[in-house]
Amino acid sequence: MKTQVAIIGAGPAGLLLGHLLRAEGIEVVVIERAAPDYVLGRIRAGVLERTTTDLMDRLGLGARMHAEGLPHDGFHLADGERLIRIDIEALTGKKVMVYGQTEVTRDLMEAAPERGLEIIYEAGDVALHAVDSDAPYVTYSKDGVTYRIDAQFACGCDGFHGPSRKAVPASVAKAYEKVYPFGWLGILADVPPCHHELIYANHDRGFALASMRSESRSRYYVQVPLDEKIEEWPDDRLWDELATRLGPEAAANMTRGPALEKSIAPLRSFVFEPMRHGRLMLAGDSAHIVPPTGAKGLNLAASDVHYLSEALIGYFKRGDADAVAGYSDKALARVWKSERFSWQLTKLMHRFPDGDAFDRRMQVAELDYIASSLAAQTTIAENYVGLPL
Repeated sequence: MKTQVAIIGAGPAGLLLGHLLRAEGIEVVVIERAAPDYVLGRIRAGVLERTTTDLMDRLGLGARMHAEGLPHDGFHLADGERLIRIDIEALTGKKVMVYGQTEVTRDLMEAAPERGLEIIYEAGDVALHAVDSDAPYVTYSKDGVTYRIDAQFACGCDGFHGPSRKAVPASVAKAYEKVYPFGWLGILADVPPCHHELIYANHDRGFALASMRSESRSRYYVQVPLDEKIEEWPDDRLWDELATRLGPEAAANMTRGPALEKSIAPLRSFVFEPMRHGRLMLAGDSAHIVPPTGAKGLNLAASDVHYLSEALIGYFKRGDADAVAGYSDKALARVWKSERFSWQLTKLMHRFPDGDAFDRRMQVAELDYIASSLAAQTTIAENYVGLPL
């Protein structure tokens, strides 16, 4: 098979990129190792920046998002006693949208056939070849047969564990990583949220987050040690801990219910440079990971896709190779700023095992400053809604 662009990974990054390129008449094939149901079963982020919602609208695929999503014009930081509201719309003129990553993926997936976006699911042994030449190709196996796709560009949207990043030679690569000494224990439940806006809480017992997927489905998290076992957290214990950490106002409005899903996710910050090597371009989690504190994972993937689609459209439509050459630097400039915000918010809102009384007082003082400073709130709001492209 021959195509102009081979995309590895049919998560939201790969599908967004595929749709944007197909809308311009560029030939695309998407290769995904998992089955469609597995892709849709991944429970992920739910807060979308304007960058992400604008891309869905540009594709004409935002109708369900606007109908079912929840526009939010603020969120809260909590210190265990009070809620500190960050009025993002008043401070930036923008809102964010609460709409699950699973739903974004579903909208992109369901629109693929009618728009001529070819997706090959359950592709095993995916490998990238000759990416530093003008004729890269991708091989994969399915039903006992090995296939080859020749392309002009290969785009790795296959996540942290995919093969794309590994195709960049170690001699030209540099990885930066910080692994945090705790994880997030999350619970998904069909109960109304305890508050109509998200609450990020820093309590003496550790971090907690009150979030939602809809007006009837809630998502909560508590910080736990990395070696914690889910079996040690029956539903009642988790709800009690959430009520304590989120503070009295949230606890008074909390509706408890059985867990639909419960899991522990580790936290890390990770950046891989460069995001382009020859004819291989990386986007999303294949090139960077952020702790979920700042709600930047999917949104960073969307900004990567914005830059990458513009570069490839320029190349195929106008013969402009400069944007392709400059993609990595442009994307990384925004990636590092988002990494900074997520890292700072993680440091502010979590209890670290090696932290002492002084560190705790610094967190309390910082939250007190934010509560009284419009400038500090503006800085947080600008980063939360997404920095300009």
